Amino acid sequence: MSAMSTAKTLLAEALALPEGDLPANARIGAIEQWDSLAHTRILLALEERLGAPLDAEEAIAIESLEDIAALLVRRG
Repeated sequence: MSAMSTAKTLLAEALALPEGDLPANARIGAIEQWDSLAHTRILLALEERLGAPLDAEEAIAIESLEDIAALLVRRG
């Protein structure tokens, strides 16, 4: 499974949306469901997937689907 595919799955689950409803350019502020609680769910899902906590800089940098995929590539 590619990093983008994994990122899309994680994001869809955190936002409680079907993967098909997420645009390729999904980003915070552009999707109504991506609020602070959903963002926390995304961070927790990433930490679970990676098996390690994110550092503060990584967590702050996550603003889009692309950011999630890039993090998975860097840390995967």
